Formats: sequence, C-alpha cells, structure tokens
Amino acid sequence: MEFQTMAIHNRQKPDPVTGAVITPIYQTTTFAQEDAGQHKGWDYSRCGNPTVDTLAGVLADLEGAQFGFCFASGVGALVTLCNALLKPGDQLLINEDVYGGTFRYTTKVLARYGVDICFVDMTDPQNVAKGITAKTKLIYIESPTNPLLRLVDIKAITDIARKHKIPSCVDNTFASPYLQSPIALGTDIILHSTTKYIGGHSDVVGGALLLKDSTFEADIRFHRNTIGATPDPMNSWLTLRGLKTLALRMETHCSNALALAQFLESHPAVETVIYPGLKSHPQAALAKQQMKHPGGMISFRVKGGESEARAVLKSTHIFTLAESLGGVESLIEHPATMTHASVEPKVRTELGITDNLIRLSVGIEALSDLQADLDQALKKAVVKESLVGSR
Repeated sequence: MEFQTMAIHNRQKPDPVTGAVITPIYQTTTFAQEDAGQHKGWDYSRCGNPTVDTLAGVLADLEGAQFGFCFASGVGALVTLCNALLKPGDQLLINEDVYGGTFRYTTKVLARYGVDICFVDMTDPQNVAKGITAKTKLIYIESPTNPLLRLVDIKAITDIARKHKIPSCVDNTFASPYLQSPIALGTDIILHSTTKYIGGHSDVVGGALLLKDSTFEADIRFHRNTIGATPDPMNSWLTLRGLKTLALRMETHCSNALALAQFLESHPAVETVIYPGLKSHPQAALAKQQMKHPGGMISFRVKGGESEARAVLKSTHIFTLAESLGGVESLIEHPATMTHASVEPKVRTELGITDNLIRLSVGIEALSDLQADLDQALKKAVVKESLVGSR
C-alpha cells in the first residue's frame, strides 16, 4: 500500500469486541493474567501497552523497519539508544551541528560516564571515515541538521559504517518518514522526536526508535523497560491520530516553505537563506536525491545582528515565537538564545549559529498570510541603513 493508506490502516483494524473504528486508548497500568506469567502479551504498561505498541508498529511499517519502540520523548529515545549500545571507553561519532538537546545530553551527561564524543563535519563522508577508531561503536547522523539544514549523504556514510561493522542511527525528525527513508539508504536505526511532524499538532511529546532488524531489538527492549522512558497511552493515541494526516500536512509544509524561502531570498532585509530546496543551498542536489521534498524548515540571517533578529521575532503576528517545530501552526525562534543556548558561544559561532540567525517552522496556514507576516516584520525590524549597507 501507499504511505497515506498505511498510515491510516496498518495495524488499526476495527476493535473486535466493540467494532470501534479507531484504536482504543488502553488507559491501564496493569493487565489481568490467566495464570502466573501467562497473559495476552501485556503485563504492565511500562513494558508494553496495546495503544503504544500500535503506534510503534505503524511507525516501523512506514520506515520499512522490522521493530519499533516508542518513548516519552525524543531525548528519552536517545538516552535509551546510547545506554543500550555504548559503554565507558566507547566512542560516539556524531554531527558537529546536531540539535541542542542532543549536544547537551552527549557532552554534559554521556561524556561524564566515559563515552568519548567525537564531533565531525558529516557533510563530507571522508570526515567520518577519518574519525573512526577501534573504539567507535555508534555513528549518529542528523539530516537535515538543526538549525543549519545541512544534509548528510546517508548512503555514503552508512556504507562506511557497514564496512567497519559499526551500527548507524539517523535522526529523521526534520524530514519525517514521509520525506526520507534512512533504512532504505542503509542505516540500522532511525530516531524520531514524534513531538514534531509525526504528532503534528503541538499537543503531545514523544519519541521513537525504529530498527532495521533484530540485531539490537533485545537490548533496546531491555533498556527501555529498565530506564522507564515509555510514553503513556493517551499521548500515543494522540500521536497515532496525528500520523494519519502526516502525508497531507507535509505536502503543505513543504510547498509553503519553498515559496517562503524564495521570497526571503529576494527580500532586501535578509542576508542569507538556508533551505535545501533553493539552488543556492550547497547540497540542493543531495536533497533531490535522498528526500521526497526539501522539508518545512527554513533558517535565514537577517541583515544586522541580534537586535534586528529579536525585533523580527517580536514583530510577527502569525508566526508564534516558540521552540519546537513540525506543528500545523508556524513558529519562529532564535537558535542562539533558545534551542541551542546550551551550546557554548564559541562553538555556536564556529558552526554558523550566529546572533542574526532565525529559524522558521513553516505551518500549513495560507501562504499569502505567512508571506505578508514575514514581510511586515522584516520591514518593521530592520533599519534602512542595514538594508542599503554602510555609506
């Protein structure tokens, strides 16, 4: 079946007892057992729950995975993954410009337990090959990256990982299963913050790990149960509901984002625009090769500095100043002081997360309204001198 049909129907048959068309919310902590140790597949909801497991199964199907696990958050999925695959003395090879929460966990927590965190520029696969040592036990890829929207050649890097017999994981949050299929490109594990595009309505927090095969299934299952980062049935039900419209929403997110990126690129108040669908993006060809569409995220640098950027943030009416992304509503944020504030200023500057950088999560509102909102905010916030340059 096609993606849209699978998202609505896979593992979601009408309830055999009541005939309910929608998967029920099994709001229970425990399950009756026929005899000691004999049950119908579930004994305690931290270990497994029918609603949670339905969501995990549908996500696995959409990603072409054999096993799926859901978590209370994307970070919960990351922590479980690292606990399951890494031990003191091991090395984690990872993008240098990952999401701020990933950077914070790996550098401030995981490193304290003796795991070597090696950041490399993964836009060149050879940097990955050069960074591998005998201690490298996991290659962690984020593509597109947050907030600089750099793309990683997933197939090239997973080929390198396979050659060295090192497992790889792709954070597919920015693309969603609809736009990118990392397992088809060679990765072993996919991570999602289901809070974002999969949930899609900014009303639920969650995460997921999808596994290509059974290699790490037992370890992930054991650590999820032991760490306890499992989601509750209600949040899983909400996420499953959101998943049904993912394909429709992503089409509008992407078409709106492309049009706004083109508009911003020609705006006199904008210095640079970063969007994989623009010809100006250095990896536009790779985006066409491994993504269905370039996505719904845009980053751009306003002319001026932090004061001009903050003025833009305060001047929008439809774009809401808030963290997160992937909801039906459009959001605007300042990475240097919000999502990536935990990254040291020097590192932010080296990566290109400058004080005048703004990130947009483009929603599904009318394009004309979104464009008008950005136009008036930019005109209001950026002084004339910065538009024409120094005199």
